[in-house]
Amino acid sequence: MKDNLLKIGVVYSHHKLGDLIWQLPYIESISAHYSIPVTLITRPKTQAKDILQDEKFIKEVFYCKFRKKIFYFYEILKLYLFFKREKFSHIFILDKISRPAIAAKLAKIKNIIGPGLGSQKKWITSKSFLNSSDYANLNYSEQSAKLLKLNDIIVRNKFPKISIQKDTLERIELNFVSDIKNQNAISLGVDSFEYYKMWYEEQFAELANILNEKKIANKFFLIASPQNSHIVKRIIEISKKNIFVDCSSLNLLQIIKVIKLSSFYIGNNSGPLNLSSALNVKSYGLIANDKVSELKNSNILPILPENYKNEFYRNRSGMKRLTVTKVLNHILHDLDSSLKNDKTSLT
Repeated sequence: MKDNLLKIGVVYSHHKLGDLIWQLPYIESISAHYSIPVTLITRPKTQAKDILQDEKFIKEVFYCKFRKKIFYFYEILKLYLFFKREKFSHIFILDKISRPAIAAKLAKIKNIIGPGLGSQKKWITSKSFLNSSDYANLNYSEQSAKLLKLNDIIVRNKFPKISIQKDTLERIELNFVSDIKNQNAISLGVDSFEYYKMWYEEQFAELANILNEKKIANKFFLIASPQNSHIVKRIIEISKKNIFVDCSSLNLLQIIKVIKLSSFYIGNNSGPLNLSSALNVKSYGLIANDKVSELKNSNILPILPENYKNEFYRNRSGMKRLTVTKVLNHILHDLDSSLKNDKTSLT
């Protein structure tokens, strides 16, 4: 196919920020394979238009809510009209959803590539599929890696990264930036979409107090979604110190700026942790109740409890196994090692 006839759309329907971030290496690999930027079709909840605005492999972002029940056919119609207008040569679907495959077929797109799980198989044109074992045993990132391999697309780097230009950061407004300009700040990711992954409020408060007393940081950005602002307030109440900035009302671009202003990030295994790591900020992940093996293709530095097992434990009480002392000692040791390495590299 001639290059000027190529137009690639990539669909990812999951709503979690972290899930989308894990797909970025595969979206970039599709773009590199065809040597053109792609159009990303995803949910508005991901705020992809904001966080990916400086990525050269993304041409544009189109939002679809991917709702179910009564909205099922409306979503197919919306995608069909978009696909038909844009005249894509290829549509890649990076999950098992059928609606974009149906819409692409109706729009007479010749190349519809997807994992082929469930009813999606009837609508795609690719002949190589994932199987039920892949769906059961591979995480979302591994499923996409296998899908691209089946279609002869090389993935050179599986580590997610997000590029934010300096002028983009400067345009992001924060009303408290002047207050923390000359202070060491740390970001704390204190909530999660999955309740069982959340470290306890008293643990965050104690850790922040100790890091402040040791003069590691003077300010702590408490990062949480608006619906979990009560967690932020609870940490501030327990600490009794005026060292916190409540970031629960910030949008995602503002959160990016906050993270980039931080010396490092400490947080639950959730979207902001993945975001911080992708932004190339040193990121410590508090892992006790889920599989650390899922973080193998990232720069996240996991902190694990004693006698940790690489398995899911879906009860928040399990996060108590990861003590403040364990987290503190891990961070202090790592910071000390980094400082020694920096000094060695200068000699």
